Amino acid sequence: MFKLFRIILRRDLMLAFRRKSDLAQVIFFFAVVVTLVPLGVGAETNILRSIAPGVVWVAALLAALLSLPRMFEADHADGTLEQMLVTAEPLPVVVVAKVFAHWLVTGVPMTIFAAVFGILFDLPLDVTLVMVASLFLGTPVLSLVGAVGAALTLGLRGGGVLTSLLVLPLYIPVLIFGAGASQAVAVSMSPAAHFMIVGGLTLLSLALAPMAVSAALRIAES
Repeated sequence: MFKLFRIILRRDLMLAFRRKSDLAQVIFFFAVVVTLVPLGVGAETNILRSIAPGVVWVAALLAALLSLPRMFEADHADGTLEQMLVTAEPLPVVVVAKVFAHWLVTGVPMTIFAAVFGILFDLPLDVTLVMVASLFLGTPVLSLVGAVGAALTLGLRGGGVLTSLLVLPLYIPVLIFGAGASQAVAVSMSPAAHFMIVGGLTLLSLALAPMAVSAALRIAES
């Protein structure tokens, strides 16, 4: 199973880097949303510092939504997904590998760029580090939960809109506690409780999402 995981992961990463425009679109959208907010809000430092974690998290959420329809779409179109379904290997392993690849090309770059945006919003170093850590810990939820929505709407007309409607309510808890970790540090409180909740949401998603995605993919291909 580990060999299958590595093969699927390497394949999806190679395909992602061959389609550099898709990867750049997500990062560009994330950067544009974050950088436009200071222009609209103004140069008031206290206001920018207070809204920065929430803005970065909302931008990451929207950027993740932008990339979800492509998670299974190409494999569905060329028949690869059907071959994955009939293989003797467990389908959840394939799903976890594809979700992990999605997180590596979307969640990790956004987490890295968040450190730069901390400077843009004039955040203290400790708040910036907590914001980056919360994104690193919480963005897997965006990929895992998003994969469920992408699988449920696979092959449907207007699937991207339906995916957004399905997963946005499920994103709210990780958004609240992920952004709340940085806000807690800003008021001299410990972010440990927020980190534990975000970590728990990640583990819960990792336990449940692969099985839900597997079931949805079998329905989509039936």
